Amino acid sequence: MERTERAVERQLRAMACQTFEVGLFKPDVEGNGPVMVPRVWDAETLRRSVGWLRRENRDGRNIFCRPKGEHNLTLVDDLSQEAITEMKRAGFAPALVVETSPKNFQAWLNHGRSLTAALSTAVAKALASEFGGDTGAADWRHFGRLAGFTNRKEKYRDPGTGLYPFVHLIESAGRSYRRADAFIESVEAELNRKREERDAHTRNDAHIGSSHKVSLKTIEDFRADSRYAGDGTRIDIAYAIYAIAHGVPVDQVGAAIRSRDLTHKGTEKRQEDYVERTIGKALLAAERCFAGQRR
Repeated sequence: MERTERAVERQLRAMACQTFEVGLFKPDVEGNGPVMVPRVWDAETLRRSVGWLRRENRDGRNIFCRPKGEHNLTLVDDLSQEAITEMKRAGFAPALVVETSPKNFQAWLNHGRSLTAALSTAVAKALASEFGGDTGAADWRHFGRLAGFTNRKEKYRDPGTGLYPFVHLIESAGRSYRRADAFIESVEAELNRKREERDAHTRNDAHIGSSHKVSLKTIEDFRADSRYAGDGTRIDIAYAIYAIAHGVPVDQVGAAIRSRDLTHKGTEKRQEDYVERTIGKALLAAERCFAGQRR
């Protein structure tokens, strides 16, 4: 218990967030129990909840956390020890390094200032691409593991002892990295360049009948919209309804929804069921709207 408390304390201090989102994830939950149990806690409440989290962890739930709202951190997932060494050499020393399973690491980088959702996602993708992380897990709201608990993935269970490996806190300096300012500026400049390029294409679109083509919103535009408060489910359905109403093919809508981390929905089958349900709701909404227009 004391070792877990110390690991949690060090991680919270290194992340230095006011409020955390905590996720207790169990993909093979029995019956009608929730696959993900979410909590929103300040640091002190999280500290007081370590005992409860340990019991849930022993019962098979993986323990994850992330900052709530826009923040100054980026998680780079699925890194090797060599990648961590290269990050430091290149001026990208992590504020926090967690070994999530034997020889597999997550690194949190501190940018020294809060980033918007769109910029944060672009930064996450750039860092994952640069250092060989998981680009599929690169977005501004990806969960990282909380140190001091066990990784309950079955593939990591020791066949001899039946035990699962602990998630170890390796480093917790908490400092921003040396190249933060220059790197953020370069990513932001590229993001602005792409936005200006899209705007230019929109302005140059040929007339269709009496109207112009318009540049459709992407799912990233919805994710950056403060009206949805970062709620992934609300964002997915809102984007799906919008995209289908504007003629975007269903397979493209599904691919957009899958561009965020859906592991909290459960197994791959449950994730696909979620995507199909979301698209189904959007199709029904579009059909009702069309029927109303015909009446």
